[in-house]
Amino acid sequence: MKSQLGSFPTHVDTLLTPAPRSRSASRWTVSSGHFKLVSAMDADTIATPAAGAATETPDDAGSFTTVKYKKTQKRKRGKDDADMDTEGHVASKRPQFPPISSDQLKGPDEMRKVAVPAHRYTPLKENWLKIFTPIVENLQLQVRFNLKTRHVEIKTCKDTQDISSLTRASDFVRAFILGFQVEDALALIRLDELFLESFDVTDVKPLKGDHLSRAIGRIAGKGGKTKFTIENVTKTRIVLAETKVHILGSFQNIKMARTAICNLILGSPPSKVYGNIRVVASRTAERF
Repeated sequence: MKSQLGSFPTHVDTLLTPAPRSRSASRWTVSSGHFKLVSAMDADTIATPAAGAATETPDDAGSFTTVKYKKTQKRKRGKDDADMDTEGHVASKRPQFPPISSDQLKGPDEMRKVAVPAHRYTPLKENWLKIFTPIVENLQLQVRFNLKTRHVEIKTCKDTQDISSLTRASDFVRAFILGFQVEDALALIRLDELFLESFDVTDVKPLKGDHLSRAIGRIAGKGGKTKFTIENVTKTRIVLAETKVHILGSFQNIKMARTAICNLILGSPPSKVYGNIRVVASRTAERF
């Protein structure tokens, strides 16, 4: 019994002593930025060439030439240039230039041309004096109708004060050519925030034949009642020219009129469209 107890501690020591690490134990190594699991035997084989390379003579080391990457050279060069720029840069004040006179701002005379289709020759001839007067007297531009090219030509001159008046005059003439009355088109000259928008009925829904005719009839209404109602509620002017729809008004009003017309094209009954327009119009009136 004693012999068994006496031998017990030695048996415990043998159990607690760490076992030698086996050759097949594995460990993690780093290869080109990625971790790789390598066994101990492979690790020894990898380490031996490195040790052999460390024992090379200076003569062998001199036979190799170091090659620099072009990227590093560019980076170094950029740093040097940046240092040189910072050294040579001197804080300067904001430059002050004298104001330019209006004569120097004026460049060569500009011209805009508006094509006139054949069916608008007679209305243009009858209303030429109403079109000619505001362009020449108010906007101080030159205007003429070229019979060869069949274009209304608008040109600036030395008396023109505002350059934007050329754009206003061209929009005014284009609105009349599209079919608006002269009195309605004159608002493009007098007011700033007025625009023209045109779209085709087939852009909303690809209709053909009688379906297209019925869609245009829903927009116009009996005796033009639907069109007049949309104009009065949205405060716009609408022209129906075959499958084309032209709207004149402010941006928000054009959006309301366009939504109503699109709903009519898609098949909504006019009574429902009237209700939606009145609701939107009342909301916009409350905002402003």
